Amino acid sequence: MEILVSRLSCSSALLLLLLFQILVVGSSSVDAGQPPYGCNESAKNYPFCETKLGISERAKDLVSRLTLDEKVGQLVNTAPAIPRLGIPAYEWWSEALHGVAFISSVPQGIHFNGTVTAATSFPQVILSAASFDARLWYRIGQAVGREARAIYNAGQATGMTFWAPNINIYRDPRWGRGQETPGEDPTLTGHYATSYVRGIQGDTFQGTAVHGTQILQASACCKHFTAYDLDHWKGIDRFVFDAKVTKQDLADTYQPPFHSCIQEGKASGIMCAYNRVNGVPNCADHDLLTNTARGQWNFNGYITSDCDAVSIIHENQSYAKTPEDAAAAVLKAGMDVNCGNYLKNYSKSAVQKKRLLESDIDRALQNLFSVRMRLGLFNGNPAKQPYGDIGPDEACSEEHQDLALEAALHGIVLLKNSHRLLPLAKSKTLSSSLAVIGPNANASKTLLGNYAGPPCKIVTPLQGLQNYVKKKKIMYHPGCDSVQCSSAKIDQAVDVAKGADQVVLIMGLDQTQEREDHDREELLLPGKQQKLITSIARAAKKPIVLVLLCGGPVDISFAKYDNNIGSILWAGYPGGRLPVTWYPKDFIRVPMTDMRMRPDPSTGYPGRTYRFYKGPKVFEFGYGLSYSNYSYEIVSSSSKKIYLKALRDEMSNTVRQRLVSEIDKELCEKKRFIVTVRVVNQGEMAGKHPVLLFVRVPMVGNGRPMKRLVGFQTVNLNAGENAEIEYEVSPCEHFSMANEQGMIVIEEGLHLLVVDNIEYPVTVVV
Repeated sequence: MEILVSRLSCSSALLLLLLFQILVVGSSSVDAGQPPYGCNESAKNYPFCETKLGISERAKDLVSRLTLDEKVGQLVNTAPAIPRLGIPAYEWWSEALHGVAFISSVPQGIHFNGTVTAATSFPQVILSAASFDARLWYRIGQAVGREARAIYNAGQATGMTFWAPNINIYRDPRWGRGQETPGEDPTLTGHYATSYVRGIQGDTFQGTAVHGTQILQASACCKHFTAYDLDHWKGIDRFVFDAKVTKQDLADTYQPPFHSCIQEGKASGIMCAYNRVNGVPNCADHDLLTNTARGQWNFNGYITSDCDAVSIIHENQSYAKTPEDAAAAVLKAGMDVNCGNYLKNYSKSAVQKKRLLESDIDRALQNLFSVRMRLGLFNGNPAKQPYGDIGPDEACSEEHQDLALEAALHGIVLLKNSHRLLPLAKSKTLSSSLAVIGPNANASKTLLGNYAGPPCKIVTPLQGLQNYVKKKKIMYHPGCDSVQCSSAKIDQAVDVAKGADQVVLIMGLDQTQEREDHDREELLLPGKQQKLITSIARAAKKPIVLVLLCGGPVDISFAKYDNNIGSILWAGYPGGRLPVTWYPKDFIRVPMTDMRMRPDPSTGYPGRTYRFYKGPKVFEFGYGLSYSNYSYEIVSSSSKKIYLKALRDEMSNTVRQRLVSEIDKELCEKKRFIVTVRVVNQGEMAGKHPVLLFVRVPMVGNGRPMKRLVGFQTVNLNAGENAEIEYEVSPCEHFSMANEQGMIVIEEGLHLLVVDNIEYPVTVVV
């Protein structure tokens, strides 16, 4: 469920409470359904059912007992049962982007046709990310994982592997799936991935295993690996797109979130993307899947293709000459399971034609069955296993729905409040008339977004306001026929606005404008929305409130500078501070297919994201107002000068740059230091406030980012209160950058730690 976004406090966000209470309690009784599992009474004597043995040994034993036909049948997402060994059917494909989801048009492992009929729908990812609250992300993942296990325990799941989170970088504002991601920053995205995965899989927030390192509450899968952020733009689709990516951009933009997801989050799944990178399909890239993920990053889990990605390697990309070549290419590369039927149809013939070894299939199956065993699905009766006591009442529990509301309230971004219209005082609002206008005001489907399950309950913004203000004092008009707004009843809407004391316009986008397989071509509001907004703003008795429901950014420069529009909320399916840059409308001149992050002055290419983009902005990454006022001070740091070389070389200035890999790891650890920031709430309202710490270098050039995120924390402060928060800074990590060869280097010289407009200098000697 996609709920509005802002960093306003619960106590002060009266309008938001009206608009976005989309969360309601649902309860369930115990279901008589039996969850599917292997190693029941008839099969418990096989070695692969012996829980005292290691997972790897058990999986190897199971695979050794399969015929070749049985093996190839297990290589696809809908894996059939093998009755002679007591192995149940399994569905690898389930979704949990922002809650346990179900898409009825495709086969999935979760079903809402029994005791559990709904699941808590949390804010869309771009909203949750905007809260800049890692513990909140963890708690959301934890709730989603518990609801998933509850559905399994109720006998309504044939799979516990969830293809989430989406941690691709939101590189281009036109991308239809940007709403699914944590935004444009690799550090932010990496922290989101780590926190969400740990929550779903049942680990603690710090990453320690609760029931042992091999046991999963549910399985999370980070996608789409890698450099995937184009769906369908001007005739170019994700199936054939060949992303030309430099080693430098791979190293410091596209790969870091996946590195964090695997090494810090310990994700048990990865999905390889449709597209090619520098000519090689991701799912057929041995260097990517085996050398990098498993070799360098120690990935321990399964790798799935995106759906039908194996077939397109032959049929669309012509990378493989035959279907058998495609099957062989992905299995040799290190992929394990195919969403689709290509591996089932062509793996056996690939072995027979000697394009593929049966041992390549065995390797894949050992990874697959290892994950199913880690989920406890081969340990006997699930009720007697860890997580077996999670009941169906966990789904739509009051606790989880309160958490979803908390996430929404801590996400909404206040973009403008020049007339201090917000928050609307309840005493004044109850005695005033209110006009609610806009195509998204009463659109429940817009709130759900994509990859959503059946929600516990939906309350539209209009319904929320009607519950807050006396109905007879609320006037409603949609303004447009839809968000496309090809037909607008402007005169009627203006008449409604003229008769009200206060006007709230709820505009923006929906899934007809931005979604999977559909990228935007414009950055303006669709159709006649802008004309409707400006007409109502001119006619209203006093400045209006504009609320935008959208995942991707839009160019609303007209509203930003219109004195008749007093307040603007980005409340789409987004948060506290913007996790993406909002570009002007002319950015569409930049080809979406250009994957370069860094600017190219010789051609006028402006670069992308706040780290490299050199061009005008509507709103910057990290922007977000508050109802209160905050000041910052860097009050302490343990170091202003850092030596990252042997003592005998400390006085030498001949080396200006060093590879981080050449610096002793113990020295890197030793040189970590703490930065303490004092935050003071100087306003009149309490609030939860995200504090972002950046680093920049005075001289930008040579591929250096203009600035980059070091860390972020949130503080809860009453009016007049202050707090000190600590950030641990690792020079080897936070002061380094990728060179043109994709190697991580650290440069000698001045680095500035930045909070808001406060800077703290640190000199590095290498």
